[in-house]
Amino acid sequence: MAELDAEDRKELKGSQFAFPKQRKEPIKDADHVRAAVARFDQVQDVTNEERDEAWKRIQAAAKKFGVDLEENDWRELFKRNGRPIPKS
Repeated sequence: MAELDAEDRKELKGSQFAFPKQRKEPIKDADHVRAAVARFDQVQDVTNEERDEAWKRIQAAAKKFGVDLEENDWRELFKRNGRPIPKS
């Protein structure tokens, strides 16, 4: 996966992020979708409603780029990694 520098990130549209308001977790290609899933449970300072919306964007990007997701819901990522599901 190509590393995105600050300039590359600035050029991405909001729709190319799982969390567009915070511009967190780019989902511009298959590698970035996989990375967004892997780091999803590490994203801080977002509400569970924002997580729900981000997960929908990740699912759409995964379908677009041919990435198979094992999880149907983001909460499964927290459970799998032994982390408590955030309260918001």
